[in-house]
Amino acid sequence: MDFTNSREANKRLHDLVPGGAHTYAKGEDQYPEGMAPVITHGRGAYVWDVDGNSYLEYGSGLRSVSLGHAHPRVTEAVRAQLDLGANFVRPSVVELEAAQRFLATVPTAEMVKFAKNGSDVTTAAVRLARAATGRALVGICRDQPFFSTDDWFIGLTAMPAGIPSAVAELTVTFPYGDLPAAEELITRHDLACLVLEATGRPDYLRGLRELCTRHGVVLVFDEMITGFRWSEAGAQGLYGVVPDLSTFGKALGNGFAVSALAGRRDLMELGGLRDSRERVFLLSTTHGAETHALAAAMAVQETYTAEGVTARLHELGARLAAGVRAVAADAGVGEHVVVRGRESNLVFATLDNAGRPSQEYRTLFLRQLVTGGVLGPSFVVSAALSEQDVDRTVEVVAGACAVYRRALDADDPTPWLGGRPVRPVFRRYA
Repeated sequence: MDFTNSREANKRLHDLVPGGAHTYAKGEDQYPEGMAPVITHGRGAYVWDVDGNSYLEYGSGLRSVSLGHAHPRVTEAVRAQLDLGANFVRPSVVELEAAQRFLATVPTAEMVKFAKNGSDVTTAAVRLARAATGRALVGICRDQPFFSTDDWFIGLTAMPAGIPSAVAELTVTFPYGDLPAAEELITRHDLACLVLEATGRPDYLRGLRELCTRHGVVLVFDEMITGFRWSEAGAQGLYGVVPDLSTFGKALGNGFAVSALAGRRDLMELGGLRDSRERVFLLSTTHGAETHALAAAMAVQETYTAEGVTARLHELGARLAAGVRAVAADAGVGEHVVVRGRESNLVFATLDNAGRPSQEYRTLFLRQLVTGGVLGPSFVVSAALSEQDVDRTVEVVAGACAVYRRALDADDPTPWLGGRPVRPVFRRYA
């Protein structure tokens, strides 16, 4: 495959855009050297780059494009709204319609406010919790990779530059699935809220719900990933555990910029005009309710219901996971190329001979995928994939596993890297 134009475009991007991309997870350093395609367009489960190469794409738009690129229901809804205007000096009727539709989809919430990205709504949930409880400390799940670009979260990552230590010290962590550890954290600290992705273990989630209620702690579910992929109503809809506040994004807009903060009326009204308590400055954003983005969100919710998308994502993911595990085992790398996660949200681990996570072996694996026409930083499926697409992906993975076995036998993946290894997103120095 030729990457000449992508390499030149990446160079120009770095000249003009810090990091060469507007999201670190899309960075050139996340791909094998010289093999980071710059995309021109996408259709369904496929994308094309500036060199004319085509790829089956996984993890589309960092999990945001769950229906596939340019899904007709969504694009038609957006086009229709664009002719009517995108933003006004007063709320549009679309804001009312979108709120009604969202709360019908997520009936565990009583009010909703829209924004453009997940970081803003999750930070707004933290602000509401602090205002409601009068407490400053925030508890976050340490086993989950990302909640916000804002200081209260980034201060605890490997990239805390520019964040005062006094701010970072207002956030503490707890492990997922360990209820005694959560109880110990709550009793030791005066917490405003617990923030986590409700990825599984309903008994644990019910235990957290009881703990938070008993101690007056606001329970916040980050449903950026679990929203729609677990069920149309998110993890809370699947597991029947109702948080005080929850945040949605990603799949909500199928690539269009829209997110949502939802939850209990008494908490949400702190940011309203009908409450006697001290007001919270809550998500006052110029572009938070652009009409075409809300039209996209409504079309997404309609499509999930009409087409049974959540079930489809699970079916495709199950087929992919089974296929990858089978070919990895056949190649003798079943303990090294490891598929993990819920069927609708699969990732893979690349382990060395000692069973340790390896960026070098990840680079080898990604290089073989890209060469085979699969753009797969994860194995997160979209509903646009066909069974044949999944089977083709498994064939490419089989070839990658054969190379992986050779590298393990040599105990040295270097000859197959083609340059520097891929790097973790969170690191102190470039």
